[in-house]
Amino acid sequence: MSPLIWMTLITSLTTSTTMVMISHHWLLTWLSLELNTLSILPIIMRSNHPRTTEAATKYFLIQTTAAALILLACTINALQTGHWTIMQSSSPLATTIITMAIMMKLAIAPAHLWYPEILQGVTMTTALIISTWQKIAPLTLLYLLINHLSTSTMLLLGLVSALLGGWTGLNQTQTRKIMAFSSISHMGWMITALCLSPSLATLTMITYLVMTTTMFTSLTLSSSKTLLDLGTSWAHSPILLTTTMLTLLSLAGLPPLTGFMPKLLILKKLMTLKLLTFSTILALTGLPNLAFYTRMAYLTILTTPPNTTNSEYKWRFKMPTSPLIYTSFLLTTMALPMTPLLYLTI
Repeated sequence: MSPLIWMTLITSLTTSTTMVMISHHWLLTWLSLELNTLSILPIIMRSNHPRTTEAATKYFLIQTTAAALILLACTINALQTGHWTIMQSSSPLATTIITMAIMMKLAIAPAHLWYPEILQGVTMTTALIISTWQKIAPLTLLYLLINHLSTSTMLLLGLVSALLGGWTGLNQTQTRKIMAFSSISHMGWMITALCLSPSLATLTMITYLVMTTTMFTSLTLSSSKTLLDLGTSWAHSPILLTTTMLTLLSLAGLPPLTGFMPKLLILKKLMTLKLLTFSTILALTGLPNLAFYTRMAYLTILTTPPNTTNSEYKWRFKMPTSPLIYTSFLLTTMALPMTPLLYLTI
């Protein structure tokens, strides 16, 4: 695609997401979500491969189904209440339908099965956009509606998503599918945080975006599409693979890395609200995630696979690097001491 088309698509994505953030009208929000979906489709299909065409078709069907449910919900709400304002959604049927639609858009269990297949069929850069930027608009809509949704239902969906995201990612060997199930699990933690505190949900979302961006950038630079590729990339760039390992441990939520911060704050908030059983189960759902993150970290840096050449200086050849990787790596690994400042500021 030409640079002009790329600029148009990126501008459209940015504009549509911003419109969702500032709009309080149902029809304008629905239009923004549709524009957001149509803008990402050419980016998904830019690689001329049957898998990308399949992924674009699946993504289009899922997102338009969710958008149709949103349109149905806002129409029902307008018929029952007489207005189109998002902040005045009092219809139980409309809130139930909108919950289903947002769960589909965010790939929260049990409406999550489409997500790993789509990420597996696209490039790493496109998978990064779908896993990060495309989550902002639905999360903003959920942020606006959270006071009208059932807290018990949202907490249950968050727990199920965190559990299934970790459990189903255990037997995966493709890095994009592992990151997809990781994203599903993190979405569970995020909507749990949203039920507790909007500021905590914002901090959780920012942390997730930074860690996911660092991980996908590392995988893109090392061209690692499977776990076997992770093991054979050490000879190319030891520094990059060290970054990948630390990012994986941060995604797993191990202290003293940044990923420990949102999980600690969420569990602390749940304990404050006397939700002891729920917080215990939610903490245990992190164990499957820890298992496959640790396996990836082990294959990344703690094994010595056969080298493709006899030269031990292969890593001295210059690797393509991104300026983004250095900043995002520092934020992924060293932001935990700033927890009080971040949590009280956001």
